[in-house]
Amino acid sequence: LCSAMFISAVQAQEILPLEKIQSQADLDRTITALDTALFDSYNRCDLKKFASFFVDDVEFYHDQGGVTLGRDALTESIKKNICGQTTRELVPGTLQAFHMKGYGALETGTHRFHHPGHEEIGVGEGRFIHLWQYKDGAWKITRVVSYDHHPAAK
Repeated sequence: LCSAMFISAVQAQEILPLEKIQSQADLDRTITALDTALFDSYNRCDLKKFASFFVDDVEFYHDQGGVTLGRDALTESIKKNICGQTTRELVPGTLQAFHMKGYGALETGTHRFHHPGHEEIGVGEGRFIHLWQYKDGAWKITRVVSYDHHPAAK
């Protein structure tokens, strides 16, 4: 419990409001902390926390799964298809953050998907774009593009 509170406190310190971001380093730390928190909730299947990272009318575009519209539909899809079946790992060194003036940030990167207990499935890899909006004191994702899914190189 203490370590969870410490991690939350550290992440909160790294997540700056848009108006406090003064450098690329500030932006990188903020988006990295948001990405870590988002996918920690994804990997642990904490659906309430996961849903909190998205606006109500989020648009999620997936090259293999098609389009999912809305936070509730996205959360239900994660519950049905991901929980207990898949975990996500960010490929080190691939995350990039770009300032979007007056809006927030664009995050890009590459991630891998593992299937615990089902190694025969293999590890998948794909690229992603998250459009983060800073509004009313919170960072939330408004658009996701998840693409270029393929087996990860061994």
